Amino acid sequence: MGNVDTRHEQRDSLFLLADLRVAGEVATHRVKVRNLSTGGMMAEVDGLAVERGTRLAVDLRNVGLVEGSVAWVQGNRFGIAFDHEIDPVAPRRQSTPAQSDAHAPRYVRPASILPPGAEVDPRNLRKI
Repeated sequence: MGNVDTRHEQRDSLFLLADLRVAGEVATHRVKVRNLSTGGMMAEVDGLAVERGTRLAVDLRNVGLVEGSVAWVQGNRFGIAFDHEIDPVAPRRQSTPAQSDAHAPRYVRPASILPPGAEVDPRNLRKI
């Protein structure tokens, strides 16, 4: 009976990265999100020991910071029960340049570092 799935929410299997912070700690940990639902997620990370009931917050793309607690632990994987429901499809959506953050890979950030509407004087450009 220990292997019976008692969760009632539809889960979406995926693979994305998120930043996680354990309550009371300054350091953030990069975790792999293995599945996601409106009420929780399964995370995988090496080098982080958490226990059932540990409070934490995870920063999900296009969702933001979501607080919750550890529901179960199995090796380097653990489940997080969110305090509030989220849209589990949002992290799959591609971020627009305005939503990009400093953690975004270079290929998804805007091509220019100039503010919108700024103009470049070609006389000030040089070949590199």
